[in-house]
Amino acid sequence: MNQLGNGQALGTEKIWKLMLKFSVPCILSLLVSALYNIVDQIFIGNSELSALGNAATGVVFPIFVVSQAFAWCFGDGCAAYLNICQGRRDARSAHKAIGTGIIITLFSSLVLMAVFFPLKTQLLTLFGASENSLGMAIEYFNIILAFFPAYMLSNMLNSVIRADGSPSWAMLSMLAGAIANIILDPIFIFGLHWGMKGAALATVIGQFISFAVSLIYFFHTKTFKLTIKSFIPDFKAFFYALKLGLSSFITQMTIVAISLVCNVMLAKYGAISRYGADIPIAIIGIESKVFTVVINLVVGIVLGCQPIIGYNMGAKNYSRVRKIYKLILICTLVIGFAFTLLFELAPNAVARLFGQPTNIPNPEDYWVFAEKTFRIFLALVSFTCVVKMNSIFFQAVGRPVQAVISSLVRDIVCFMPLILILPGFLGIDGILIAAPIADFVAMAVTVALSASFMRSLKIKQRNETALNEKSGSESI
Repeated sequence: MNQLGNGQALGTEKIWKLMLKFSVPCILSLLVSALYNIVDQIFIGNSELSALGNAATGVVFPIFVVSQAFAWCFGDGCAAYLNICQGRRDARSAHKAIGTGIIITLFSSLVLMAVFFPLKTQLLTLFGASENSLGMAIEYFNIILAFFPAYMLSNMLNSVIRADGSPSWAMLSMLAGAIANIILDPIFIFGLHWGMKGAALATVIGQFISFAVSLIYFFHTKTFKLTIKSFIPDFKAFFYALKLGLSSFITQMTIVAISLVCNVMLAKYGAISRYGADIPIAIIGIESKVFTVVINLVVGIVLGCQPIIGYNMGAKNYSRVRKIYKLILICTLVIGFAFTLLFELAPNAVARLFGQPTNIPNPEDYWVFAEKTFRIFLALVSFTCVVKMNSIFFQAVGRPVQAVISSLVRDIVCFMPLILILPGFLGIDGILIAAPIADFVAMAVTVALSASFMRSLKIKQRNETALNEKSGSESI
């Protein structure tokens, strides 16, 4: 096996060709991953479970995000480390970090199960479950939790597979699981009348299939090879990888924190509004799933390009890194503006995909809040896309500080305080208005960080070129 030769094309092939090769499968993989929750919610919303069922899956969603935070932190960190090692022509270090990452991911999943199970009622109530939806949420959560190890390992392994130059395999693993979920959902929910239990079972069976397909890949990797020695913890290599993946962890955990505070405020101010507590929770749950699709398109592009970015950074080909960044930015802006138009012009058409509100007393208010949510809450979704894109880009080039700043500014520094303050003056609408304000501020900070980094790359490239010219002249 040639552990390094496979990566050389990353430094020479046309960038747009590499983007198509790596990003398209990655995008499809992440979109398929998002389908797990979306498909459940669509089938639940169109069943007798209706809006309350959607509210139940909405309060469970942050638990998924917690598990993803750990899995993506370990996986994305190991992936970025692998690509940087490729650029440095160091095949030895990466396999130790990956092996250690697998062990720690498995251990983390077991710890989360042990913590979450006895606290499920408190956790789901904390995330906004009402008396009407709590029973459904617990039923769904119990089954999902039992398969945490497979779910987390699948996400972790997929990041490494993409970095190893096999995005199509990563896509295949997710697609296989999603197809199983799509087939089983209507059978379990409508055919067998298993309700929330059926939706959960369809999801975990799909997740296990994804894990199995991902696991098979590690018997024939391209640029590294796992041995028994790989699983002897090498914390030095792993902690370096962990730093690179820290942004992914913080990004996901901020989603959890935002979901927690947002759901609490929605329940509080929803209860004293015309909408009640359940409508805002259900609609924001739908918005979160749709938002995930948009973000996954952007994330898929950047993560797909991660091997290209990491390799060229390691090889000190800085001008090529700048070109990659510009192309990713253009794609991100196109996606952001396209979805902005959709949310502004046809908000209720998007919400209707998730069924009709048949089991709540005021269904007309459901559509009013849905329209306001998509038009206001997601008004600057294009800015959000750019912020998320830059966070992952900084991660790929080995700049964890900038990555963390990009992740924190929008959600923790701006959005969190705003959703606590604005509802006091504007009621439940204050929660919706907080999002575009936070997006605007975060965009300004991100532009400053990226501009500074691009200037530094330009200087480094100039110095590298001068050094090479000097070396060439001395050898004559």
